[in-house]
Amino acid sequence: MIELAQRTCVPCRGGVPPLTDEEIAPLLGQLDPEWRVVERSDVKHGLVKVLTREYRFKNFAEAMRGAVRIGEMAEEQQHHPDLRVSWGRLDVEIWTHKIGGLTESDFVFAAKSDALLRA
Repeated sequence: MIELAQRTCVPCRGGVPPLTDEEIAPLLGQLDPEWRVVERSDVKHGLVKVLTREYRFKNFAEAMRGAVRIGEMAEEQQHHPDLRVSWGRLDVEIWTHKIGGLTESDFVFAAKSDALLRA
């Protein structure tokens, strides 16, 4: 099996259901344990599952550089997370807005984010 970080995100065209808990579990097991699946309310889709992780840095400038690196990768992959930068911290939230939930590409993007920030 190819590692998630080596795969390419596949843009979602819609018309597919979000992953089920049974489909999520093995993918989540391939990620760093810092990644969590949480549910939150969305105006358009109601309750949605999202992948979330907090990265820690020495200061604001490093957190900002991490956000820029992830942002550049997001453009390359055509898969865009929600990012929040604060002093020494970068929060990343990933889900596929088009379908209101998680797809395999969300897990691929999470693995790529870890690989990028470890480098």
